[in-house]
Amino acid sequence: MLRATLKSLLARKVRLILSGMAVVLGVMFVSGAFVLTDTLSRTFDQVFADAYAEVDVNVAGKPKVTVSEAEGSAVAPPFAASTVEQVRAVPGVADAVGVVSADGARLIGSNGKVVTSFGPPQLGQNWVGESDLLRLRQGHEPRADDEIVVNAALAEAAKVKVGDRVGVLTLAPKREFTLVGIFGYSGGRDSIGGSHEVYFTTPVAQELMLGEAGTFNSVTVTAADGVADTALRDEVAAALGDDFVVRTGAELGEEMSAAFDEGLTFFNRILLGFAAVALLVGTFLILNTFSIIVAQRTRELALMRAIGASGRQIIGSVVLEAVAVGLLASVFGLAAGIGVGALLAYLFGTFAGGLELAGVGVPPSAVISAFAVGLLITVVAALLPALRAARIPPIAAMQDVATPDRPLTKITIGGAAVTAVGAVLLALGLTGNAGGSTLPVILGGVLFTFIGVALLTPLLSRPVVSLLGAVFSWSVPGKLGRLNSGRNPRRTAITAAALMVGIALVTGVTVILDSAKSSLSAMARDNVTAELVIAGAQSGPRSPSFDREVLTQTAALPGVRLADGEYGDLALVDGERTWVAASTEPAALRQIFNAEQVAGDISQLGPDQMLVRKESAESRGWSVGSTVPVQLTRGEERTFTVSGIYASEVYTNPVALPQSVASDFAIPHPIQGFIQLEPGTRSADVLPRVEALLADSPEVSVADRDAFIDQQASQFDTLLTMIQILLALAIVIAVLGIVNTLALSVLERTRELGLLRAIGLRRGQTMQMITVEAVVISVFGALLGVAVGLGLGAAVVRALRDDGITDLVLPWSQMGIFLGLAAFIGVVAAALPAIRAARINVLGAIAHD
Repeated sequence: MLRATLKSLLARKVRLILSGMAVVLGVMFVSGAFVLTDTLSRTFDQVFADAYAEVDVNVAGKPKVTVSEAEGSAVAPPFAASTVEQVRAVPGVADAVGVVSADGARLIGSNGKVVTSFGPPQLGQNWVGESDLLRLRQGHEPRADDEIVVNAALAEAAKVKVGDRVGVLTLAPKREFTLVGIFGYSGGRDSIGGSHEVYFTTPVAQELMLGEAGTFNSVTVTAADGVADTALRDEVAAALGDDFVVRTGAELGEEMSAAFDEGLTFFNRILLGFAAVALLVGTFLILNTFSIIVAQRTRELALMRAIGASGRQIIGSVVLEAVAVGLLASVFGLAAGIGVGALLAYLFGTFAGGLELAGVGVPPSAVISAFAVGLLITVVAALLPALRAARIPPIAAMQDVATPDRPLTKITIGGAAVTAVGAVLLALGLTGNAGGSTLPVILGGVLFTFIGVALLTPLLSRPVVSLLGAVFSWSVPGKLGRLNSGRNPRRTAITAAALMVGIALVTGVTVILDSAKSSLSAMARDNVTAELVIAGAQSGPRSPSFDREVLTQTAALPGVRLADGEYGDLALVDGERTWVAASTEPAALRQIFNAEQVAGDISQLGPDQMLVRKESAESRGWSVGSTVPVQLTRGEERTFTVSGIYASEVYTNPVALPQSVASDFAIPHPIQGFIQLEPGTRSADVLPRVEALLADSPEVSVADRDAFIDQQASQFDTLLTMIQILLALAIVIAVLGIVNTLALSVLERTRELGLLRAIGLRRGQTMQMITVEAVVISVFGALLGVAVGLGLGAAVVRALRDDGITDLVLPWSQMGIFLGLAAFIGVVAAALPAIRAARINVLGAIAHD
């Protein structure tokens, strides 16, 4: 039996290779995700190890507010220079150096634009001298207050050289400096981890990066000979108390690496989610392939039963074929995944400013997942066809049998039941009744819905395919293609379902994002009465900001009624991390954002008062007069009194504080500005004057309200494009499914095709017939996908109605593109099978058994 199975496998190697390609692509995505994250993780382990290689012990102030990797970087509070002397006096300390180091030093390049960084920090630091790690390559260290040095990576990105006058943005507005030196790192590296670094003299670094003279935010401690790092850490920690965080250099590197790994884990889950979609589509393809092969081997399998093979041996034979396909696909998928992971890591390193990557490795998780997923998918998909093969009666070997169509009753009832389960899960998840498992319940609902619709598809295939095929019935080949596509509803349904999954997800996401874009844009246009907006595009964890004085000067311009600046920060409000805001003009809450006064007075704000959004007040039990402790990024904890409660559709900040406390924010400058004009004043007259005031703030610009809203809404388009690219893999697998189905179908109908050719069907007409069949199946799958995607998208939009997503936008143009793309996919997928059908030897085909 084993010998017969292997011979059968080798006889059908081409068709099994096509089905195995689906597993290869899915496994490639899974293993590639693990290879990528492992490579980046080891890369940054080395980056942080190098960064703190010469640090025995590090002392830093304990952050007032903890910040996750996704939210930005925590701000270590500055401390007095006397702390450095206190550390230096600890027994076992050979030396202690006060360090200023903070994210937010942005260099202006030779083109007048700020050099951006997508990920790596933009550090502003005080120069403390060269070391074995850091060496000047050109020029000298900064000696005067208007001198700086930068690393070679930043100099290259900014296209600047020693001797140039350059602008730098920090906590202060733009300042001009002379570039007097460029440095690099050991090993010929231009940076560590792609960071941009600007070094100032110590007094200037304290002023610009910490905002306080005579302060530092960390101390680098060198241990005396014979003193262990851990022992010295404990001594320094005991001397300083609980207001400081004391770590060895190794611990600091591990902590930074762990924070980065947290972000990588989230990224990895996203990639694995798209891999799961690809594998779901691949399951349909493999199920269809084995179903067709079993149907074609009916007489062969029956003959084996007749000569003594048991049903269990027949099942084992089919499953063994699946195992062989799964093993080969896993091997090739793992190899492709290693290549894709290495390529993505290289692109990441290049995009991050020439990050030097660790060697590409293959973690055990990549290997285990590759073989586990590859084998599981193929065996599970082949199981149903295997059970069907075991039920073939031996008598079938003694007659020329054709596999009869089975009633669709059972599969229809099963599909309806599975779809109902999916609908219930979606309803629970989207209405917030799934407890703490909202996301898993929603994903489960989507999965059950797809499977249920796929089971229901055979019921729909005959009438819908017949209707679609009518378009091509003007010719004999068109009529034949139409009849062929509806001949086996199960086969057509599974092939179309593979394409349905990818298009349904793309359509659903498009509906959700377009609806959100339309709703939020309309809400902003209806509720924001500012004619001009000052803002910048955020390219990293730090929001672009500008000088408060710009607003003062703007308010004095003719025709300007109100100029409001908005500050923002993450703070601890009553012990919970909460986004807080501050405005230069409290009246803007009503005049610009159309906020409604629910309680108290929201038109003014005293120095120890706070305004609270209605939803936050209700959830936390606050009312006018409530006192609330607030810990900002800098400074000590303060208590504020709730003086007003507001409701607004566009001003969603939970808490508004007085502008006087913004100096304790991580970014003590406005990050957005809203300008309201007097009636009759044209925005085109005021906009150029505001632009002139922003000359020293190249990170931000001023635009009219509609342009600003469109710019913000364009982020949805970027997100949609990324999702469509990732889901394209599922559509590629679906195309393979159509190719495979047609190729097997051509083989199955060899004698029929020979007879058609014999009675006058020309080669071109044969190719046209196969193409019509492919186009009908593809368009049927696309129609299913569009319908399911619209339903899922509309359900999500309806569930988000209370969150402000009120407009349901149907992407008619995209849906037309999907249907057109499906027709094109059908033509492409039919090419090889159609050519093969046209080349059939007529006499040999007629004699084919």
